[in-house]
Amino acid sequence: MAKRVQPTWQPASVERPRAQLRLFNSLTRQKEPFIPLAGNIVKWYSCGPTVYDASHMGHARSYISFDILRRVLMDYFKYDVLYVMNITDIDDKIIKRARQNHLVEEYLSAGKALEVILKDYEGVLQQFTETLGKTTDPEKKIMLQNVLGRMTNSVDALMGAIVGREVEKIVEAKKVFLESVKDPLSEWLDRQKGHSVTEKSIFGKLSRHWEEAFHRDMEALNVRSPDVLTRVSEYVPQIVAFIERIIERGYAYESNGSVYFDVAHFDAHPDHFYAKLVPEAFGDAKSLAEGEGDLTEDRVGEKRSGNDFALWKRSKAGEPWWESPWGQGRPGWHIECSAMASDVCGETLDIHTGGADLKFPHHDNELAQTEAYTGRSEWVKYFLHTGHLTIAGCKMSKSLKNFVTIEQALKKHTATQLRLAFLLHSWKDTLDYSDNTMEMAVQYEKFLMEFFLNVKDLTRITPDSSISSQVDEWRQPEGDLQVKFSAVQEAIHEALCDNIDTRTVLDQVRHLVAQCNIYMRDNPQRINRQILRSIALYITDMMHMFGAIAGSRGGIGFSMGGAAGATDKEELLMPYLRTMADFRSSVRESAREVKATEILKLCDQLRDELLPPLGVRLEDKEGAPTAVKLVDRDTLLREREARRAADAEKARKRAEVAAAAAAKEAQKRIDPKLMFLSETDKYSAFDENGLPTLDASGKEVSKGQVKKLQKLQQAQEKRYSEYLATLTNGTG
Repeated sequence: MAKRVQPTWQPASVERPRAQLRLFNSLTRQKEPFIPLAGNIVKWYSCGPTVYDASHMGHARSYISFDILRRVLMDYFKYDVLYVMNITDIDDKIIKRARQNHLVEEYLSAGKALEVILKDYEGVLQQFTETLGKTTDPEKKIMLQNVLGRMTNSVDALMGAIVGREVEKIVEAKKVFLESVKDPLSEWLDRQKGHSVTEKSIFGKLSRHWEEAFHRDMEALNVRSPDVLTRVSEYVPQIVAFIERIIERGYAYESNGSVYFDVAHFDAHPDHFYAKLVPEAFGDAKSLAEGEGDLTEDRVGEKRSGNDFALWKRSKAGEPWWESPWGQGRPGWHIECSAMASDVCGETLDIHTGGADLKFPHHDNELAQTEAYTGRSEWVKYFLHTGHLTIAGCKMSKSLKNFVTIEQALKKHTATQLRLAFLLHSWKDTLDYSDNTMEMAVQYEKFLMEFFLNVKDLTRITPDSSISSQVDEWRQPEGDLQVKFSAVQEAIHEALCDNIDTRTVLDQVRHLVAQCNIYMRDNPQRINRQILRSIALYITDMMHMFGAIAGSRGGIGFSMGGAAGATDKEELLMPYLRTMADFRSSVRESAREVKATEILKLCDQLRDELLPPLGVRLEDKEGAPTAVKLVDRDTLLREREARRAADAEKARKRAEVAAAAAAKEAQKRIDPKLMFLSETDKYSAFDENGLPTLDASGKEVSKGQVKKLQKLQQAQEKRYSEYLATLTNGTG
């Protein structure tokens, strides 16, 4: 007999290849396959904040979105990401704000007489009025007019208090006045004395303060820290060397102690192209001026062309400086990112990210100066830009005073809710931060929370159960649910490959949860705990990957524990709560049998009043054990208040119905001949049947009115007859 051999093995035939990651690249304005330059390694540079004020929701829009993208690339697609972010701590905005803060503090602490302050206000008002007159932007003009209105009202109130000679009112009015004129006063003082601020520590103090606040905000939002954090103040020597090389290559020139990038010379080179991201913005004077900063208005004449931009700025009096081959000065805004990113990541980047407002001129200038430095025609492979953020449909702007700080936002909603709001929208499109947007996020969180709580309650395993009893039968309903689960997993993969489309992912998760809810409803006595736990853990992992669940990965759902590493609160408390709930159920059953209503009321009180403040929700079910759920205390208290309000509304409606019924019953008992006699405010005389003949003024009641009254009396006669009949029959 011939020796038997293995049969030929056939590989699986694939109808279509599995989706691969594609990202929307601002350099091409379309989705491109993502292919890192060096295997699995991804070098990523992200523009960080300019730290001169509190971080706002515009910052959150960018950094939460980048955090989500970073987490997906690392935790789902398993790339080895080096994430670099800068802190801009040398900038015209920082210099001006630090100088103004210093001068205002100095002014207010000088103990100036009120007469002197009011005299200075005349100068402040004149300068502010001139600024208002020169402003052409409609939105900014309205904002300045509102400031002027507040200033006028506060000075009028102060003058009134002075005339009244009431010391307390003068003190309070002065406080309000100084607060209303603070910004215009700082501008006035800066113009008067800004050149005299020479202590470099004044500028460093402001940037350090707001950098620390930024890091606290990011931590509160569960944004992962960068792998490398760079600061401009720590990179000045490298920036100087970077500029020197650009000059050597002929793409920059020195002028009056400053250094400018020669855009025309760069753009004329066949290997280079200026304004790759927004070519249509080439020559946009307004954007270019904004990119140059607040303290460079007097330097236009130093440039060969209006398109040229500063690499190094000569420092004037009242501005911090560092030594350079061109004299005392400081780095321009655009050059910092090029120098720092190149120092850490080398001559090429896989990914560069920033807000959409940075495309031109900031990022286009970065591209040009870095290509000039390296001699290459390409620096960044993929440029990703987050969409704008609006506030209730209006443009968000610090200069227009229309912004919400992250700290303020976190007082209204949790970090999880803010992140869900972002996940429910595309990272590259405009996001409107509004009550409607946040309500969608809150409802989505509640939807997931209830699912997680239900699964945990239904699949909870008692400590004394055998291993074999923990494995449930697999039937057709489980097979059907597994098919749906697999389909959702593939749909989610395709969505993540499609420019990391988190909105579609969350829609798919919602669909999967709905299918599970149907399965639990239709199979109350024979659920398969394994499949429900698998799905719940999958969704939990997805939310954890997105950063919507903080801390280390653990069990199902949103963590009820404290700090990382602490004993899980639910695991610790549930055996005791389960014992308590079972005992209460036994007491309720016994009380029902003997109709002990007071004991039943105490059981309800435990469920409705005593446990919610402790973060425990009991849900009584007919024919099934009481569900025990650990829920956020504030959520349960809000639920309790809503339930009380609903009960009060039901009671009010019942009282209205009862009152209407009582009034109707009382109406039946009125003799029709007496029904109008009490209306003496309308009528003054009646006939023998009780019908009004004269109105209150003594005039005869019109025939038409008499007919109406007769109809009312006839209707009452019918009701009264029915009432008398009930008395005759002995039912009244």
